[in-house]
Amino acid sequence: MKLQLKVPNMSCGGCVSTITEAIKTVDANATVQGDPQTKTVSVETQSSEAAIKAAMAKVGYRPN
Repeated sequence: MKLQLKVPNMSCGGCVSTITEAIKTVDANATVQGDPQTKTVSVETQSSEAAIKAAMAKVGYRPN
C-alpha cells in the first residue's frame, strides 16, 4: 500500500530520519521518502495506515 501523508511539524532531514526509523519499527521493509520542504512523507508498506500513523505519533509527528 502506498501512503502520502502531510506532516506539518516536519522541518528537516533529522525529522525525516526519526520518522523513517519509527515506521521501520512497524514494517522493516517499508520504503519511506520524506520532503521537509513540502512537509510530505510517502510510504510504501504492507502495514495498515493506522499502524504507520501511530508509529509516527509515538515519536512526535502527527500526520494529517
